[in-house]
Parts: sequence; structure tokens; C-alpha cells
Amino acid sequence: MNLNQLRYFISVAENGSFTKAAASHFISQTAITQQIHALEENVGTKLLDRNSRPVSLTPAGRVLLKEAREILSRMDAALTRTREASTGLEGELRLGYTKGYEHSDLPGFLRRFHREYPNVLLSCYRCDTDALAAGVINGEYDVIFTWDSTNLRSEESLQVQVMERVPLRVALYASHPLARCSVLTRKDLKQENILFMSPSGTGDSFGDAFYIRLYQQAGYQPNILIRSNDMESILMMVAAEEGISIVPEYSHPWDIGTENVVFVPLAGEGETEEILTAWRKSDDNPALKHFIGQLPVV
Repeated sequence: MNLNQLRYFISVAENGSFTKAAASHFISQTAITQQIHALEENVGTKLLDRNSRPVSLTPAGRVLLKEAREILSRMDAALTRTREASTGLEGELRLGYTKGYEHSDLPGFLRRFHREYPNVLLSCYRCDTDALAAGVINGEYDVIFTWDSTNLRSEESLQVQVMERVPLRVALYASHPLARCSVLTRKDLKQENILFMSPSGTGDSFGDAFYIRLYQQAGYQPNILIRSNDMESILMMVAAEEGISIVPEYSHPWDIGTENVVFVPLAGEGETEEILTAWRKSDDNPALKHFIGQLPVV
């Protein structure tokens, strides 16, 4: 089986005629008939009903038609990407990401993109969410991955989409009475001292307000000892048994010094951290279009 045989087969199926298919490919009817016959021998079954007028597909032919179209489409896309990687697509893509997100699946995504487009330099910058938002708006970054602290969706100059919704975990010191629970809710944390993991360096933001509302919906105002966007410091304080925290799933277990920390799943509606991808609508960086096209759709 080869790609030309698949192309000829699709053409016969779409035209309902060997003659018309041969004419569209500028070859003789005999040649295209031979190629279809070779394809059928390779597959091991008849693909076309030659006794009908116009020529029609057998049940097996209908299956192969769908698969053949997908195969050729994928092949065309692969060839395009290969040509771009070897001859034209190059430059730099400036990428900002929120603190801690380096422990997510982001490095794997960047690695796959780099392998496909080796001539594009991915320059990465780890920043506070507020700096990321300002940076992408002002053109310092081409694209950012961020936990929203500024309501990015309201910024008309940006295109925003959800990268992923990360489950939240309760970080407790190992001797805490709740550390042995298999799952917790915010109601279970009513009497706790909270080390508040904030998306923002200011300690009071659009993102903070969302999670404070979740505490309020659980029936209480949290006893917040400290607000910080420094995940490493938050976890170190938990390990020191100064309080507990709620952190994204990708935050554990990776940091030295958190051997005394236990992570318990947090159940409930809205108990996720939404990571957004944002870029300027006016950004004409040619690498950006390809990068965005490979982002997962949530």
C-alpha cells in the first residue's frame, strides 16, 4: 500500500468513476484500475462495487475511505511541519509562567514543541502573576501561563484560553489530625490557621477574591496567618507546623524540606486552580501561531 493508491482510491470513490478519477490525476484509466486492484489485494477485500453505476463503495471501502482521508491529512500536516522546521520557522518565543508551574506538564509540552520546531528558541521567564499580566500586555512576553490575578479575560487586547484546571490539595503537617483523611472539604478547615497561597504578590487580587468566596460559601471567614505567592515558603511553614495551606496539585511532592508535609485531595465545586494561556491578539510572531495551535483544548 502506498499514498498514491490511497489518493486514487479516494478519487474514484468521490467521482464514482475510474475514468473521471484517471483524468483528474492525468493518468490512464488502466493505470488507476491497476493501482486500485493492487490496493484491494493488499487490504485483502474488495473496496469498490464495479457493477454499479456510478461505482460505489463496499462496506469495507466506506471504512477505508474515512481512514485514507485522515492518513493523507496527517501526512500533509507532518510534511508541512517538517519543511517549516528545516527551512523557515525560526526565531524566538518569549514565554512567561507563574511560579511553581515548572512542576506541571509544561516542560513536557515545551520539549515536544522544541523537537518539532528546533530553530525556535523558547525563552522562559518565571514571574509573579501580576508581572506576567503586565508583561504580555506590554509586549515583554509573547505568551504566558498564569493563575489569574487580574481578570485577564476583561483585557480586550488579549486572547485568553484555559490551559488546564488543576485540582487543589490541602497541605498539612504529618502529625495534624486531618492528615490521615482520604479527602477534605473547606468546611473541615474551619478551625485551622490558614497559610493563604495567593496568585498575586499584592496579597489582594481578583484571584484571591474567588477563593475567599469559597471559604465564605463553606460558612466562615478563614483565619489567615499570612498571604504569599511563594509556594516554597508556604510549604516550608506547613512543614514547620505553623499552619496548613491549600495548594495546586502540581506543587507536591518536589521540594526539599517538605518531608513533614502531607497532601490530601480537596473536594467541592470550584476546587481547582485554573491556569490560563494568554497572548496579544496583535502579536505577529510567526512562531506564536504554531505554538498556540498545539496547546491542549480544555
